[in-house]
Amino acid sequence: MADVNTPTGSTTAGSIEVGTAGAGAQLAGPGTGRATVQQPIDARVAVKPSFEVGDFPVPTGREEDWRFTPLHRLGGLHDGTAAEAEKGEDKVELSLPDGVTAETVGRDDARLGKAGKPVDRVAAQAFSAFEQALVVTVPKETVLTEPVRIDVHGEGGTRFAHVVVDVKPFAEAVVVINHTGGGTRAANVELLVGDGAKLTFVSVQDWDRDAVHVAQQTALVGRDASLKSVVVTFGGDVVRIHPRISYAGPGGEAELFGLYFADAGQHLEHRLVIDHDTPHCRSNVVYKGALQGKDAHAVWVGDVLIRAAAEGTDTYELNRNLVLTDGARVDSIPNLEIETGEIVGAGHASATGRFDDEQLFYLQARGIPADEARRLVVRGFFAELVQQIGVAEIQDHLMEKIEAELEAAV
Repeated sequence: MADVNTPTGSTTAGSIEVGTAGAGAQLAGPGTGRATVQQPIDARVAVKPSFEVGDFPVPTGREEDWRFTPLHRLGGLHDGTAAEAEKGEDKVELSLPDGVTAETVGRDDARLGKAGKPVDRVAAQAFSAFEQALVVTVPKETVLTEPVRIDVHGEGGTRFAHVVVDVKPFAEAVVVINHTGGGTRAANVELLVGDGAKLTFVSVQDWDRDAVHVAQQTALVGRDASLKSVVVTFGGDVVRIHPRISYAGPGGEAELFGLYFADAGQHLEHRLVIDHDTPHCRSNVVYKGALQGKDAHAVWVGDVLIRAAAEGTDTYELNRNLVLTDGARVDSIPNLEIETGEIVGAGHASATGRFDDEQLFYLQARGIPADEARRLVVRGFFAELVQQIGVAEIQDHLMEKIEAELEAAV
């Protein structure tokens, strides 16, 4: 049997409505009006962000936010030795619709760090070590009819990167960053979503099998603005993506979708933090993963903090994992902390399991061979997330990748 881990078993779920604590939560004390889940929220919500590497101790693997990560496979990104390794190169190709600008700027550019500071040592190392940053700007009130494309191909070695996507007020854009090739990479990606703007940001990790990629994706969502983040991870030896969301004004919305497919020996880790510190904002999270092969390991941690000032918040997070073969392991931990009872609603759920026998029986009873029935179930499992991208060409490509993964074992 596969090794399947969640905070309280193979399935966890919780919901908290206005002024109440639902399943998976407990009251902090009589009369406090504060409800928290039993699992402590990830330490990075409270850690002091900093641009300085020295402000973060070298992780040992015993820390809450590093306990699942195989530090010995990070190529020295966590302890500073990566900065002394052979310098790598990236081939970057841009496809920019009319009106969109791209600049290569120095470390003194005022836009760098505007979305938020690094919150762990690797992100701080990436910020301290990058030489030039890429800034992509979508002008005010511009509505793009085709996506902005950023293709990054790693050509070996170790490299640190910084990317800023600045979507000005009332603009609408789809931005796709696609990672291929090999090497050891650490990066900070900043998403600035102006007031009333709409951004769909798609990050695809399709690395070679031996690549290492650690990235903090920090978004600042403006007043009445909307962000849709889609994170897709297939390739790499170790990939750790850390999306973080905060709000610059009331009425902001953030939807975070993700899919990942881990093969034998791969470690794919996604850690999300949504910091509701502004009233009347909304967030929704749906991540799905599939695993196959010996020592395939997926980690998903979703931290949502609703601060005392964030009245009228509406949030929900969901993670589901499908284990296709023996020898795979999943760690899925949804965390929810609420400091005010004046919310619309909040909840979380996590489930990990095998194929649904009833679904397979239904398909096979209609003459569909067992292998094809399993493929159909997995396609359906991922299809709703792929459709969230809204760009047919990209959706078709991702479904082809999923099909290729299925051919390997299902």
